[in-house]
Amino acid sequence: MKSSRLVSILLLLQTRGRMTAAQLAEELEVSVRTVYRDVEALSAAGVPLYGDAGHAGGYRLLDGYRTRLTGLTADEAEALFLAGVPGPAAQLGLGSVLAAAQLKVRAALPAELRAHADRISGRFHLDAPGWYAEAEEAPYLPAVADAVWNNRVLDIVYRRWRTPTDVERRLEPYGLVLKAGRWYVVAGPGPRTFRVDQILQLATSGEEFTRPDDFDLAAYWTAYQRDFHARLYTAEAVVRLAPGVTLSRATPWDGGTDEDGWTTATVPIESVEHAHGEFLRLGADVEVLGPPELRARIARTVAELAERYRRAPAGRHRSADRPPSAEPPRPGDSPHSDNAPHPGNSSPPGGN
Repeated sequence: MKSSRLVSILLLLQTRGRMTAAQLAEELEVSVRTVYRDVEALSAAGVPLYGDAGHAGGYRLLDGYRTRLTGLTADEAEALFLAGVPGPAAQLGLGSVLAAAQLKVRAALPAELRAHADRISGRFHLDAPGWYAEAEEAPYLPAVADAVWNNRVLDIVYRRWRTPTDVERRLEPYGLVLKAGRWYVVAGPGPRTFRVDQILQLATSGEEFTRPDDFDLAAYWTAYQRDFHARLYTAEAVVRLAPGVTLSRATPWDGGTDEDGWTTATVPIESVEHAHGEFLRLGADVEVLGPPELRARIARTVAELAERYRRAPAGRHRSADRPPSAEPPRPGDSPHSDNAPHPGNSSPPGGN
């Protein structure tokens, strides 16, 4: 562990320049005292490493010093090939570049590590987007990526959800994020977040901008998601859930299970409108206790459905005269899967 940590310190200083002991400790998840001991060990081994005191101080390597101590472990080689997602790389226009880079890395690996990398590639395939969602075209993605890379200002026409829907925006693109198969651009001033597939028009003037040195894309996205969910679920519903039924965001009440096995829980909701549709999907496995307006709305919908289905159909349809057909194929249903319901089922639909 210590030898691996020493190598990590050396590579961190080589790639990032000056770093304080506190920064190294946070990166390596060790104490500052451990960093002090590791730095002393590196200096004793002849590594030209020195530290400066003061507010702007820290450790750094002698200018021009480079180490070739960059060998990969088996786990690192596996992770490297697992991280190479060809779909997003192709969308960015980097598919062939990624393939060439992986080929070079693979050729440079020792035979044992090459076998580990091949094993990962042959046993794991990453396809992040979900089933049944229509593919969302993002024709301006390569242009946005180029602007992100070269710090170029973008003038766009953007379609948003509220009126006026089509608006003009001037963006200073800081970075791109791929979330569940959908691309987002994080841009200043602000920064703010935009869906790339909702860009209707795009023009580059050649104007450059200065990206903030302290902007951290990963940290921004984590905070953005946390804030999004806080703003999304602004109300709560109290429900009873049938035995065996669970909801991902539900918080069961203490002692909230009755003699029939039903559980009382609190569930965060976006709005009465949205919760109405979501709870109806569970059918008779959920009872909404509150808020009163949500319970009343579901009761009206259930009464209307009951009345509609008590009546005879208005007319006979050709489909009603036919025997029930097989269920549509689901992900995993195929002649070669264990749960294929019928030999005639087609292969699963492609992702979005």
